Amino acid sequence: MPDHIEELPIVFYDGECGLCHRFVQFMLRHDAEGVVRFAALQGETYRNEVQATAGSPDMTTVILWDDGTAYFRSDAVLRSTRRLGGFIGFGSRVAAFCPRSIRDAVYEFVSRNRFRWFGKADQCRVPLPSETSRFLP
Repeated sequence: MPDHIEELPIVFYDGECGLCHRFVQFMLRHDAEGVVRFAALQGETYRNEVQATAGSPDMTTVILWDDGTAYFRSDAVLRSTRRLGGFIGFGSRVAAFCPRSIRDAVYEFVSRNRFRWFGKADQCRVPLPSETSRFLP
């Protein structure tokens, strides 16, 4: 696996999901250090560099690739938002005390209803020039 994939955490998301796009926008707004990168599960970065380790993408889950490890569902969301620091990071650490089975049950419920509640992303927001380097193919 190329070294560059190991450098910074990557959030893989369903490129067609409105909720996923909102999560990415949230992360962009609050990641002041610009640490987290983003790529669609349907993209070549996941297919060529992560899929062999993390498995075929399940479009109902967010995956965080961090330091050579794949995190899924609520673990991916909490580990991603923990990096934001401040109140959001603190809240993520507190939420992690809730048992994974409960967190993932809530995650699965939202995931099953995400298109009904948030719709499909019919177009992506064009990243600002300062954000372009944070998006992988």
